[in-house]
Amino acid sequence: MAPTFEHLREADLDDDEFNEDEIDTSDLRERFEVQLEHGYDTFVVIDGLPKVTEEQKPKLIKFLLRKLNTVGKTSEDLVYMPMGDDGQSLQFAFVEYSSPAEAAAATRQLHMVPLDKKHTLRVNKITDIERYGREGRVDEEYQPPHIEEFTKKEHLRWWLKDPSGRGRDQFAMFRGESVGVFWNNERDQPENIVDRLHWTETFVQWSPLGTYLTSIHAQGVQLWAGQSWSRHARFAHPYVNLVAFSPHEKYLVTWSNRPISIPDEGHPALSIDDDGKNYVIWDIATGTPLRSFANLDLPKPEEGAPPPKLQWPAFKWSSDDKYVARLNQGQSISVYELPRMNLLDKTTIKIEGVVDFDWAPATPQRDGVKTYEQLLCFWTPEIGSNPAKVGLMSIPSKEIVRTLNLFSVSDAKLHWQSESTYLCVKVDRHSKSKKSQATTLEIFRIKEKGVPVEVVDTIKDTVINFAWEPKGDRFAIISTAEPPGPTAVAPKTAVSFFCPEKSKGPFAGNFKHLRTLDKKNSNAIYWAPRGRFVVIATVANTQSSDLDFFDLDFEGEKPEAEKDMTANLQLMNTADHYGVTDVEWDPSGRFVATWASVWKHQMENGYHIYDFKGEALREEPMDKFKQFAWRPRPPTLLTKEEQKQVRKNLREYSRVFEQEDADRGASADLAVVEARRGLLQEWYSWREQMEAEVAEERTALGLPADPHAHLLEAKTKMVGGDAEEQVIEEIVEEVLEESEEVVS
Repeated sequence: MAPTFEHLREADLDDDEFNEDEIDTSDLRERFEVQLEHGYDTFVVIDGLPKVTEEQKPKLIKFLLRKLNTVGKTSEDLVYMPMGDDGQSLQFAFVEYSSPAEAAAATRQLHMVPLDKKHTLRVNKITDIERYGREGRVDEEYQPPHIEEFTKKEHLRWWLKDPSGRGRDQFAMFRGESVGVFWNNERDQPENIVDRLHWTETFVQWSPLGTYLTSIHAQGVQLWAGQSWSRHARFAHPYVNLVAFSPHEKYLVTWSNRPISIPDEGHPALSIDDDGKNYVIWDIATGTPLRSFANLDLPKPEEGAPPPKLQWPAFKWSSDDKYVARLNQGQSISVYELPRMNLLDKTTIKIEGVVDFDWAPATPQRDGVKTYEQLLCFWTPEIGSNPAKVGLMSIPSKEIVRTLNLFSVSDAKLHWQSESTYLCVKVDRHSKSKKSQATTLEIFRIKEKGVPVEVVDTIKDTVINFAWEPKGDRFAIISTAEPPGPTAVAPKTAVSFFCPEKSKGPFAGNFKHLRTLDKKNSNAIYWAPRGRFVVIATVANTQSSDLDFFDLDFEGEKPEAEKDMTANLQLMNTADHYGVTDVEWDPSGRFVATWASVWKHQMENGYHIYDFKGEALREEPMDKFKQFAWRPRPPTLLTKEEQKQVRKNLREYSRVFEQEDADRGASADLAVVEARRGLLQEWYSWREQMEAEVAEERTALGLPADPHAHLLEAKTKMVGGDAEEQVIEEIVEEVLEESEEVVS
């Protein structure tokens, strides 16, 4: 450690020879005084220790070292534990690590970790404590904390109880410089809830369960929630470009293509350890950063090849938010435990050549496995004489559950079914000459004993899109015989549907081809959130913009060749939205929104809304229309038994809903009648006003108020007295019966 000014003064100067106040030592201070950020950045202060005597202290230090050495290197002689006048320790200690990185890891991973049942460690860097003291953030005298009065917070999921009682969904729209949130009113004008100018600078994004609306700014990210749409949290990541939530909304990942630069005066949330990093993982509840990471050094592309694309999301979450993992391309997978963000078992999972991985989207329930686990799958290419490989790994044990060797592989894609019942590996294979290509679908049946793998028949064309049915066991693919790559004209494609055969056992039968629709231009598959219905679309294509609405459980006669299949495919409707760039189902699966975004082209921007049958409900062109986003819903709180009961009594509920629809229609007619009555009342009011004005004018001109009475009075005077009464008789003839008789 470099000497401080006080050390030099004690060693070289004698206080008896001169007066200290007469010496100018500013040059020595400037030259030799150690800056805390550079001198003490390997030290941490640990609070929360138990009180011990001098005899008990060595034993406590040895016990404490078990924790301390899990994150770095330190030793017994590098731990200083001060003692009080009463002979007992002061319940804190100073610890020196071998590097600043280890000290930072200690504050991140050991803070709030239990030492025993009664004591919890609180770990801080000594430089932070000194810096806060210099900046006046810490008073010399203890001040008891101010406890704010309890204030009731807004319910963050208020929108689930629709005030209209109709179970409507909300959506956000970004157009021009305004962002608005609306209730969906089917055919009618959407009901605006909130609309704000410059609410975001780049885009908006809902959290996975719909609790928060995210806005993006140069200073960082903000989350908005509650019925008043107040700011719930902010995350100060400068020049942030992208954000991603964990599945249960506990954590947030932010990324910027600009490395973080911590100014000299400090940062409100980040520290010097985050300088130069691109990713930050935040705890949403506390708003604090858990850990930061730099961009990975991607392998340089071959000469003439395009630069590698950014992998997003770079951090992938387990289904229960307990783990987050990152791919080290071609080398390993790093799995971190939440919330401490420490590396699982303190080491990465070495997998030579690994190209991609993905977590199971739901906690698996494998046959015969009773211990807790999360599954992740990965694949590696052919390396030398070794075949390509797909692996299934259990976390946290890191046990390989299943592997599959593959040959002649050009590429592979991993597709999980929403309930982790199946994993489909779409394998693109090339011939020996590498001039032709075919696709095979390798399906892992996760919940069956031993995780068997079923191979679906080889597809001679290239599969460009694959999508599982949510909460189901059917899937659709789009394939083409044309070579891959951008083309001026949309390539001809074929849409194929697959489903299991009927089975008497607990598991679905083998997957079979259901039907193929040829000579299409489709390139995208959008399943309804609850399955059954699917939209096959052509998006981001100037030549075609078809939308085909299919029902896979059509209640009608099934073709003879499909009697043993678990599907009955029916095309319900077709539509065309010129220039469509995006398609999204609402959370209930009742409506589909399509829109043409100005971010992709400037022709006929706006949005359409269809019902699940493909009937157009609403079309609204809109200049500078950028984004449409349905608000997600959290999972239902009903048990499986309660859901079965609802389905069983669906016809009774349907009568109620149909009556409500009829009442709304009647209320619409009533509104028309009331509008007409209003117009008539307006006419009566106008007539009374005109009559009053005429009466005032007649009075001002000296004319009689009632001209008719004046004329009658004049006529009476002319006949000399009282006017004679005139009796007017009116004869009314009524034909009671009429008959015709022909007389010869």
